[in-house]
Amino acid sequence: MVTEQHLTNEPMRSTKLLPFLVLLFILKTHSSRSQTEGDAFFGMPQVHDIYMSFPQANYWDSLVAYMPAEQYLKANITIDGTAFTDVGIKFKGNSSYSNPSQKKPFKIDLNEFVSGQKIDGLKKFNLNNGFKDPSFMREKIALDFYNAHGLAAPRCAYARVYLNGVYWGLYTFVEEVNKTFLDDDNRFGNKQGNLFKGDPSGDLKWLGAGLSPYYAKYELHTNETANDWSDLIHFIDKINNSGSFVYDSLETVFNTNSFISQWAALNVFVNLDSYIGSGHNYFVYHDTLSDKFEWIGWDVNESFGNFNMGLTNTQLQNLSMFHVSSPASSRPLVQKMLTVPAYRNLLISTICQWMENDFTNAALDPKIDSLANAIRADVYADTKKFYSNADFDNNLSSDVGMTMGIKSFIAARRTALLAELAANGCNVGVEEMQQEDAVRIYPNPAGESITVDFKSSGPENTLSVYDLTGRLLLYKENCGSSVQADVSGLPSGMYIVKANSHFQKMEILH
Repeated sequence: MVTEQHLTNEPMRSTKLLPFLVLLFILKTHSSRSQTEGDAFFGMPQVHDIYMSFPQANYWDSLVAYMPAEQYLKANITIDGTAFTDVGIKFKGNSSYSNPSQKKPFKIDLNEFVSGQKIDGLKKFNLNNGFKDPSFMREKIALDFYNAHGLAAPRCAYARVYLNGVYWGLYTFVEEVNKTFLDDDNRFGNKQGNLFKGDPSGDLKWLGAGLSPYYAKYELHTNETANDWSDLIHFIDKINNSGSFVYDSLETVFNTNSFISQWAALNVFVNLDSYIGSGHNYFVYHDTLSDKFEWIGWDVNESFGNFNMGLTNTQLQNLSMFHVSSPASSRPLVQKMLTVPAYRNLLISTICQWMENDFTNAALDPKIDSLANAIRADVYADTKKFYSNADFDNNLSSDVGMTMGIKSFIAARRTALLAELAANGCNVGVEEMQQEDAVRIYPNPAGESITVDFKSSGPENTLSVYDLTGRLLLYKENCGSSVQADVSGLPSGMYIVKANSHFQKMEILH
């Protein structure tokens, strides 16, 4: 009889299975329909121009006064030559706002006072000021990586910002996570569910069945009139109160595969101003189509180890891929998931795959150089920025004070992760025996059983069958020179069969 077992029943020695897992993740997470809103704006290889015009004589004082209540000030704005009247503009942020510089971050709502105003389908967006980032690139590089790898996260571009005709500096233009974002066919294609922001302190700890303790820790951003938080409390209950049935419980309420990729990205980029560190800066969305919560990345400007939580640069570069903010019980979601072998191994596999081709200097350095060339003149002209022109150029490769260089961080972080991955069964770049004549797996499609013939006999010969989520369904060891496995208990569908280090995609039909 075929029984379900977690991945650690058998050592993970290869990354060759991962393309199938990544393909499945993309297919499950995204619709095949094409995206429209924001495509042109974020797809343009250019720095955008944004002119804000405030008719009020004391507009700056009004923006400051409105900040505590998150109130918008009415103004006019022109974006790449398209004019909008009576839009809402306000300051935003925490530390990025409270510093003494005049270069404050902004949130723009084209619909705050006049409905129907859009730029390439977008109604609301953020202008971030590059606080703590001499390179101007941390947020851009990280968000581009998220989107390129199918992670739900806003898109990012650059914009030259002018206030009443005065150049105020170079900003990152970041998409808002709102109903437009949710309804996007390449995200969820559905805006009906509850969207919660894990701020100011969304640690996902259980605070009881009552509603009031959660109001101070999270923000509801959709369906505010209904104000029904029962789904969030049910989700948090499943995280915290499932005993030894963490896997079974989480799978009913959460897209765990998607979250593990988000978790991997936070770790690879050492973004500790996040759930794995400070315990906030994310959204969770209850997708009413799947009836599961989805994780959405947010506020990644502290990527590349720029939020240190008392750690040295060396400690940040060598951060374990299993890092959980201390005490681990303060981050119950990742603490609980690390106890489940399937989740732990999928985290390893995801990071392993990225180290193979994506998080490398060969892949990212050309992008860094291209972006630097595109924005350098605008950075130099930005007299309100937080660092010097030399700091901008130097930080592309080298540390500026305690702020790690982008390229040097990638090299050091990659070295540290490769060592930890090797200790966990992933050897990036090590060729494994994959000759077609080494292993024969048949028939394909299979019916009630499959047969595997090995090139040589020995106790080291093993057979594993996975579903396309990476879950181990069948495992045999000491297979000798040939083995037959009963798969009659598996539903018809696609599977991955691994014989020693040989992988093969197989269809089972009954």
